Amino acid sequence: MDFLHKLDENIFKDLYWNIPEQKQGKVNIIGGNAQSFRTSVKTAEYLLKNYPLANVNLVLPDILKTKLPPMPDIFYLKSTETGSFADSEELKNVMALADYSLIIGDLSKNTITGQAIASACENSAAPLLVTRDTVDLLAENTTEKSLMNENLVVMGSMAQIQKLFRAVYYPKVLTLSQSLVQVAEALHKFTLSYPVAMVTIHNGQIIVAKSGTVNVVPLQKSGFTPILFWNGEMAAKIVALNLYNPNNFIKATSAAVFA
Repeated sequence: MDFLHKLDENIFKDLYWNIPEQKQGKVNIIGGNAQSFRTSVKTAEYLLKNYPLANVNLVLPDILKTKLPPMPDIFYLKSTETGSFADSEELKNVMALADYSLIIGDLSKNTITGQAIASACENSAAPLLVTRDTVDLLAENTTEKSLMNENLVVMGSMAQIQKLFRAVYYPKVLTLSQSLVQVAEALHKFTLSYPVAMVTIHNGQIIVAKSGTVNVVPLQKSGFTPILFWNGEMAAKIVALNLYNPNNFIKATSAAVFA
C-alpha cells in the first residue's frame, strides 16, 4: 500500500510561496442555466478576492444576458431551450483563452449540454476541473477518450465516481459501503489505467488521486465542511494552487484542501 498517504497536516505549505505577487494567469469559471447562476458568480468572486489572477472569465449561457448588467471578462455562449450550453465548439474556443477552466455546474440535464461537456473534457488542451452536476453529465455522455485526457480533473461524490467507473465498464467495483482502503485501492488502479485525476470524499476523508498515487486528508483537518466541499470554494482553491504549481497535482491539490 505504498501508493496510499494519509495526511494529518499540510506538509506542502511551501507551494504557497509559488503564488506570485503580481497578477498573472487566466481562469474560466463555466456554468449556470436559465434559473441558476449564483455559484458561478460566487466562485469567480472568490478567486478574484483571494488570488492574484490576471483574468477570471465568467462563462454563462446567453439566456442569462438580460439578467446581468454588462461586465468585463464575461462570455455568453449559445444556450439550449432549457437554458444551458448548446455548442461544444463555442465551449472549446472559450476554454482555449484561459490557462485553467473550472466547470462549476448548475447545468441543465439534457443531451446537447452533456455532449458539449464530454467534448470539452475530451479535447481540452489546458487543465480542466469538472465538479458538482457536471460530473453527472460527463458520466452519462463520456467515452474512454474523455478519460484519457491527462488535463482532466474530476471532483465528484462517490456515487458520481461510481457512475464514471460503470460508464467505461471498468472491472474494479466501487461501492459506498467499502472501506477507505478499498476505495483508495480502486482509485489507485483506475488512475493507473486512465490519466484523469480524481478528488472525492468518503467516510469523512478527502481523497486525491492521480497516476496511481492516493493522498487522504481527514475532512475535520481540512478546514472544510461537507457543504463547503461542494459550494465551489474548494474547487476554486484547487484550480489556483495547481495553476501556480503546474505538473504537481497531488501535492498542490493536497495543499489546497487544507485551510
